[in-house]
Amino acid sequence: MNKANLLYAQSGGVTAVINATAASVIEAARARADAVGRVLAARHGILGALDEDLIDTARLSAADLRRLAGTPGGAFGSCRFDLDPPEANRDQYDRLFAVFAAHDIGYFLYNGGNGSMDTVAKVSRAAAERGYPLVCVGVPKTVDNDLEGTDCSPGFGSAAKYAATSMLEAGLDLAAMTSRVGRAFVLEVMGRNAGWLAAATALAARNDDEPPHVILMPEVPFDEEAFLAVVRSTVSRLGYCAVTVSEGIRRADGSLLMEQDEDAKGHVQLGGAGQCIARLIHSRLGYKHHWAIPDYLQRAAGHLVSATDHAQARAVGQAAVEYALAGRDGVMAAIRRLADAPYRWDVAPVAVAAIANLERQVPRAFIRPDGLHVTDAARTYLRPLIEGEMPACFAGGLPDYPRFPLPGVPRKLAPYRP
Repeated sequence: MNKANLLYAQSGGVTAVINATAASVIEAARARADAVGRVLAARHGILGALDEDLIDTARLSAADLRRLAGTPGGAFGSCRFDLDPPEANRDQYDRLFAVFAAHDIGYFLYNGGNGSMDTVAKVSRAAAERGYPLVCVGVPKTVDNDLEGTDCSPGFGSAAKYAATSMLEAGLDLAAMTSRVGRAFVLEVMGRNAGWLAAATALAARNDDEPPHVILMPEVPFDEEAFLAVVRSTVSRLGYCAVTVSEGIRRADGSLLMEQDEDAKGHVQLGGAGQCIARLIHSRLGYKHHWAIPDYLQRAAGHLVSATDHAQARAVGQAAVEYALAGRDGVMAAIRRLADAPYRWDVAPVAVAAIANLERQVPRAFIRPDGLHVTDAARTYLRPLIEGEMPACFAGGLPDYPRFPLPGVPRKLAPYRP
């Protein structure tokens, strides 16, 4: 009897450790050659599955996988694409399962955030309705840390480490300079509806006088006067003020403080909130102002990976394979916190149907009563997630990130015409 093949795919915004998960999935599946045939990867997520653009990971040696685990980005390509509900687009699922059948896919592992868990739930449901033998497992990943069902999301710890380090180093620059009119620096980090990354910059400060002095998160409506009062007070005391801003901060009426264009599906692209806040400070208070937007840098910093994050990224990949081979369809490999000090955690399955498309925001207990910073409880939660280092290999003065040849598997079906 032929062994089923396993298909792995990456989805959504990539991270500094998503390839660590990929390497772990491949290694765990290879270790179970008694149950798994080939380990395939879809190029550019579910789009690659629909296009029958598949990669045979057998081309990657054990040494390649070790290097892959330390490489940021998405080695197999990612996408932002939502499958339609099975009942709304049967042709789409006909194509997907035709590809699965043509390549003997019996296990499907999807590595992404809350939208990706919805994809896992949809594919699982469609397989059951068709009587197709498929086990679908979700593998968590997102720098936003907004995925429900897991204590934290692989990718967040490293992005948080980068953001906190950026604020720490910018704060040293601010403290070194002098100005007769006062100075303000604003760091805009990712976070459409959840302020986890912004909150993490609080780890840069050892006391209340160190940056960041203000943290603006989407969970708290922006109060211009209260914000400016704190900035004014901080500058009068220290000569400068450092502010962290989530890209998705909103006014009291729920409108975004700043947004860019919409994409083809009507999703608003964010960006500019930091500049908006910096200019507000200048126009109202007259301070010299600067702002920075790390954008892709915060999720691609392979030279500043959290060892905790890396270990968790590998653990969820291994657990996902174990769940798949145990027939645990429709679950996600979630991280479970067992203790804060010393920090202990494990991995446990949660049903994807219960968490798909939900967004976990920063809880009120983690936000200071005035809404302009975080509490000690937040720091206790955040601190262990950024701890430990994974030094990158350097060559010629730069990180030596490998590029792997990843030729496609020969197609067996006609081209996809959606």
